[in-house]
This record gives sequence, structure tokens and C-alpha cells, in this order.
Amino acid sequence: MNDPKSDIELLRNEIRRHDHQYYVLAEPTISDLEYDRMMKRLVDLEKAHPNFASPDSPSSKLGDAPISELVQVRHRQPMMSIDNTYSEDELREYANRTYKFLENESIEWAVELKIDGVAASIIYENGHLVQALTRGNGEVGDDITHNIRTVRGLPGRLLSDKPPARLEVRGEVYMTNQELVRINQERVATGEALFKNTRNVTAGTIRLLDSRICAQRNLRFMCHGIGDCEGFSPNTHADFLDQTRQLGIPVTPNVVVFKTIDAVIEHCSKLIESFHELDFEVDGIVVKVNSLRQREKLGATSKSPRWVIAYKIEKYEAETKLNSISVQVGKTGTITPVAELEPVQLAGTTVSRCSLHNLEEIRRKDIRVGDWVVVEKAGKIIPHIVRVEKHRRDRELAEFQFPQKCPACDTILVRDEGGVYIRCPSRSCPEQWKQRLRHFASRDCMYIDGLGEKIIEQLVSQGLVKNFADLYGLTAERIEVLERMGKSSAKNLVKAIGESRSQGLARVLNAIAIRHVGERTASTLARKYRSIEALQKATLESLAQTEDVGETIAQSIFDFVHSEEGIEIVRHLQEAGVRMEVSEEEIKPTSLALDGLTIVVTGTLSQSRDEIHAMIESHGGKTSGSVSKKTSYLLAGADAGSKLDKARTLGVAILDEASFLQLLQGAKDATKVPSGHLF
Repeated sequence: MNDPKSDIELLRNEIRRHDHQYYVLAEPTISDLEYDRMMKRLVDLEKAHPNFASPDSPSSKLGDAPISELVQVRHRQPMMSIDNTYSEDELREYANRTYKFLENESIEWAVELKIDGVAASIIYENGHLVQALTRGNGEVGDDITHNIRTVRGLPGRLLSDKPPARLEVRGEVYMTNQELVRINQERVATGEALFKNTRNVTAGTIRLLDSRICAQRNLRFMCHGIGDCEGFSPNTHADFLDQTRQLGIPVTPNVVVFKTIDAVIEHCSKLIESFHELDFEVDGIVVKVNSLRQREKLGATSKSPRWVIAYKIEKYEAETKLNSISVQVGKTGTITPVAELEPVQLAGTTVSRCSLHNLEEIRRKDIRVGDWVVVEKAGKIIPHIVRVEKHRRDRELAEFQFPQKCPACDTILVRDEGGVYIRCPSRSCPEQWKQRLRHFASRDCMYIDGLGEKIIEQLVSQGLVKNFADLYGLTAERIEVLERMGKSSAKNLVKAIGESRSQGLARVLNAIAIRHVGERTASTLARKYRSIEALQKATLESLAQTEDVGETIAQSIFDFVHSEEGIEIVRHLQEAGVRMEVSEEEIKPTSLALDGLTIVVTGTLSQSRDEIHAMIESHGGKTSGSVSKKTSYLLAGADAGSKLDKARTLGVAILDEASFLQLLQGAKDATKVPSGHLF
């Protein structure tokens, strides 16, 4: 004999598990159809046995009877707004103020996306969702519990046998771009007005009295903050997010912790460039002090907490038509689809093209030629397509068919193993070669002024340049007959090419288009190996142990320098007189203050590890990655860890940053660590 109560609870737990897999872990294990059937079985059982109803059942996602009005409730802890900044300089100023306030304590910075949704506080007591409030005026918010229960992926009951007595999480209720597309398609069919953007429809939906309508709009929630809690005390923001995720609550994705503000700013630039990958709107990046202890010490002003700042990104949107999709071949063979748009004004410029990045993005957003699309610029940089306005698709449009062969050389294309990019594998592909030449001549590489796109096109098409070294055999007489060239321009170009011979190893390594090697990695390799011959002799293990390299990049470098193509490139450039070592002048010490000394660097310092290593070497010293009896000094910053312990055990002299700078100036008492130091 079946026990309906047990059957209902087993089914609820199974659905909760699948919700966690789908919404929190992004690893669904069943199909949508199977999930819908499971939910229908639960609803039918609950209808047949109403005495087993529970407000935290997954069936609450379907909505309930309308309420009469929204009730206002006071927050136990105010939901304060956060200050905004709009530039890297302002972000640095904020960091400097924070360092000053904490009296030179080391600080870890947590960096996360600023989701463009509606702020909400959600409260669990003994594991059960009991209340949800909007931010309101920060002191008092609207009770939206009836609607929050319909939010996809947000558990009505925490996934824990021993949940906190009270857990208040704060975050953003939001809607995906694809959900807005779906809703607007339905509204066109019913003759209703269209919603303009995800934030506006979310703000209106979460305050509806009828939760059944809210349930139909598939809102979501991401947690990013902690409120009033009992029996829940993480030490850092990263810990809080990890623990909250384990309880089944979706948290803001891709949060990264850094030890310097320089690393934060570098990461912010990369994040902005990846906005196109998101299916939800963001209006900036949030930078937070990671330590909750330091947050308490920092406190707040009358308006905002001192431990957090928003790096806001201005967004500009416009609607236009997608006329066609072309493809471009990159310097490493990557085939990139490009949207050819009806020209539209956006942030003061005319936009007629934008990258579609890869086939996966086209399929995910269901982009088709003939569609009306919303184009966005974030921070006045590269534009991208946010979504398709499918309600304007008035006829059947064909799906984009990615080419099977390279458009430039007809070679069969291949997909990266385990990746999303499709490439032309032929290094003799003419379009790849043109792109590699453009890169070789660019400002950050060999810096050949005057070698522009039109000239490269002619040099390649006429067979004048078949490898990098051919550039150095060009004469003014051979190139002055090219279109847009004259005697004077030809002489200037030949002079610029000749001068590029002396650029040095770092620029050459960046210029020759080794996969995964950019300006920073090239510079690191040049400092470590100092000549192309030494790099060619380096073992895979040695490469992988190089700062900022790692196994994947090391394998790429190793494969290239030992490949037939890589060996030929190096040999031809050497024969052309291109310098591929670090010159004596470049390695000549600024002073001999550290001559004969070996210094190990550990912990967080005001400058990057690379900068400190370069400083040591420029003053005649040597660097090492491990502490031994032969180590002269350990330069230790905050959070020094095991190297500091080993130095103490071996009796190695320990420097802080101020003492290190004294040592550079020849001070005899430089080894003295100031009293009261963190050591």
C-alpha cells in the first residue's frame, strides 16, 4: 500500500535536487519534458491530498491565489545603496582610501558582476523560506514572499539537515534576455504592449499581487550579499558564497578574489569584454573587501558601506536589422562570424558590423539573417548583439550554416577539442598569413610604422612576402610601385622595417603569433630565458614553472619552438638579422646593491611579483622560487605562508617591503623588520 505523504515528499526532494542541478550547478541531468512530467505528478498528488500541502513545495513555483495588497516590512539590517565609480582612476582612489582606513592591512578584493535586476532580501528560518522583501527605501521594503516562491531555482527549503537558525541572503531578482524574447512573442500574439527591457519587466512583475502571473514569467534570483543571520558565520565573502551555494541558493557567478587593485582592474577589462556571453543584463562590476572582519572595521557612511564600490559601465542600445553574416579568419586560424548590420548610431559612432564570436553564441541567441536585433555597447567599447527581437520575425528565416571549409583557402575546418572555436588548420592559409603579418607589424610587436592593411594585402597577393623574414629583404624600388605607395613612402617603410630588427626577444615572441602567448607572457619568457636559443632548449617542465605560464601555455610554446614551422621562422629571422635576445643594456644592473644575493619573494606586496623580480635583477640580484640555505633574503608581504615558516626554520633573513627598498639603497640595517609588523 502506497503512502501518499512519503510519495509526495520523495517527489519534492527529487525535484529540489534537479532544480539545484539546473539552476545552481548548471548541470541538468534530465530533460525539460521529464522535469515537467515529474512536476505534474507532484501537483496531481498534492491536489488529491491537500492535507499534505506545504508552502515550501516546488509546486509553489506555479503561483497561488492573488493577495489583496503588498505589506511593508522593516528590514532588520538596512539595505544600503552602494557608491559608484566610472573610471579606473576612481577605482584606484577608492582602493587607496580603503588601504588608508585599514592602516596598511593587506586586503583581498572580491570581484563580481553587477546584475541589472531588482534588489531583494530573502529570509530562511530553520531552513524554510519564510519571507522576502524588496529593498524599498533601504529601511522598509514590500513583502513579496508570494512572488519569490515562484522564482526558478530558489529553494523553498534549504538543502541541509542542519540549516542555520536564520539566514538572510540579499541579491537580485532578474530575467534572462531569452525569457524577455519569449514573453514579447506571446504579447504580440495577444495584442499587448511589448516590454522594453528585462529590468523594467522584472520590477513590475515582482510586485504583482497575482503570483500566478509572476510564475509564468520565469524570474530568477542570484545571491550576492549577507544580511541578518543566526548560526551562520563565514569569514569571507568567498566563503559565504560557497556555503550559500551548498545550501541550494543560486549565487552570482564567476566571482574571483584578488590581492592587488592592479589585478582587479586588469580583470575588470576582461570581464567587460565577456559581457556578450551572458544571457542576463549587467550594468557594471562590483568590487568588495573579501574579509567580513575588515568590513566591520570599515563600517559605512550615512549612505553606503565603505567596503564595496560599483564600477559602473555606461550602456548604449539600439535596434537594427541583421543584413548578413560573414566570417573572418584570424591569425591563429580562428573562424569568427561577423554580423553585417544596417548602419545605426550608437554612443556617437555608426555601427555597421559586430562580432558574433562563435557558432555557439549564434545558436544560443537564435540569430538569423533578416532578424531585427538589439545591439549594445558597454563602456563605449566593442558592440555586441544582446538579443533578437523575435516578435518582429514576420516570416520563416533560415538558421545560419557555418562553412565547412575555410573561405580563404578551402581547407576543411576543425573544431577545438572541448572548445567552442572552429579553425582553419592550415598555417599556409593566405588570410591567416595576412592577419599574422598585421599582428607582427603592430605597435605592441615589431612596430613597423606604415605597414598597414592595404600594403600587406598587396605584398601577400603579389607573393613578395611569404614569411616574416621576407619583409627584411624588401627594397624601396620593389614596393614603391604598389598602390598607394610612392618613393618617399617606400623609403620610410623600408627604414621602419630595418629599425624593427632591434626590437628584442620579448617583442619577437609576441609578434610571431604563438598560440596563447601575448605581450605579458612574451615579456616574462624573455626575462627568464634571455635568448631564443635558451628558450628552444627549455624543457616543458621549466616552461610550465614560469610565472604566468602554466601547463597549457607551456605546451603551446614547447610545440611551436620544436615544430618545423617554428624552427624555420626563427632561422629565417636570425638570417635576416633580427635580434632575438635580451641585450646587455637591457640586463645591465641599475646598481650592484644586490650583487651575489639570492632573494625569494612571497606574499602580497604593493607591486606585482614580476615587477619585484625585475627590480631585484636590475640591481644585480637573483630570484628563486623556493627557500633554501642558499637563500640570502626572503622578501615577505602579507599572507606569506609556508615560505615564511621555512625561512624562519632555516634562519634566513626576512625583509618587509620597506626594508627591501633600504637594501637597494645600500643600508646596512636593512634586515631589521619593524616592530609591530605582521610577521
